[in-house]
Amino acid sequence: MRVLVAGATGALGRRLVPRLVAAGHDVVGMTRSAAKADGIRAAGATPVVADALDAEAVGQAVAGAEPAAIVNQLTALAGTFGDRRFDRALAPTNRLRIEATDHLLAAGRAVGVRRFLAQSFVGSGMLFAPTGDPVKTEDAPIADAPPAAMRPSVEALRYLEDVVTGAEWTEGIVLRYGLFYGPGTSLDPGGEHVRMIRARRLPLIGRAGGIWSFIHVDDAADATVAALERGRRGVYHVTDDEPAPVSAWLPAAAAALGAKPPLRIPRWLARVLAGSAATVLMTESRGASNAKAKRELGWAPAHPTWRTGFAEALA
Repeated sequence: MRVLVAGATGALGRRLVPRLVAAGHDVVGMTRSAAKADGIRAAGATPVVADALDAEAVGQAVAGAEPAAIVNQLTALAGTFGDRRFDRALAPTNRLRIEATDHLLAAGRAVGVRRFLAQSFVGSGMLFAPTGDPVKTEDAPIADAPPAAMRPSVEALRYLEDVVTGAEWTEGIVLRYGLFYGPGTSLDPGGEHVRMIRARRLPLIGRAGGIWSFIHVDDAADATVAALERGRRGVYHVTDDEPAPVSAWLPAAAAALGAKPPLRIPRWLARVLAGSAATVLMTESRGASNAKAKRELGWAPAHPTWRTGFAEALA
């Protein structure tokens, strides 16, 4: 199958492109930076340079590639995790999730794309209201009233999911990934989350009962190939088998790094220092079940739990 990957040089794109090539697909990798074209070519794919926020450029790239499928892996997350202004930090990614998705869908429709996959996110549980079951399936409703700082991000994800799965002219598939760890991610020895953990800037807030879901970036790439080949219209959670409270995974990450244990601060102080969004994510968020992806895609993570995954990736 001829596949265009938008965001081919991102954390997941770099792991996905060679896997698609190895699976026999003819891959075109789209990047905004001409300097990154050689990396795409080295992975066995054909590079195309286009700004995803430029509708005309995207249209030309897709028309030139004539793909049977588009995989949208566009984000702009570098440098965002330590920013107290949650809404400001994620604004560039929110824009990509809305505007760039629209451009890719319009271009894909013009050339008759048969399958369209897009990246969503469920790692820190911000999509869900902090009520009910601690681990949610894909049928759980998206939060109606998230904290104000989180609202633009939740609405951007809601928009992306609705327009992709609602596109009747193609098989629209949304992959809600857990928080990535492994090479090139924020939970890599050189990543932003790791720097924060080492500096004790990622504290345990209150009881730290918020539940997060993780996925090794290679497992995420494998699941994406499976979804391209076997997925059906709808949403899949791409996470490992063990959603975990912050009180468990954060000290374990520090231990895997050989860092000091995280500090603990009361919830009221966290609201002052980190803001309401970060406080909710660390104390009230809900995890995600991967049962549907395992059942329907014939996929299972090679790193079934972050416990052993962290030990390998962060050592």
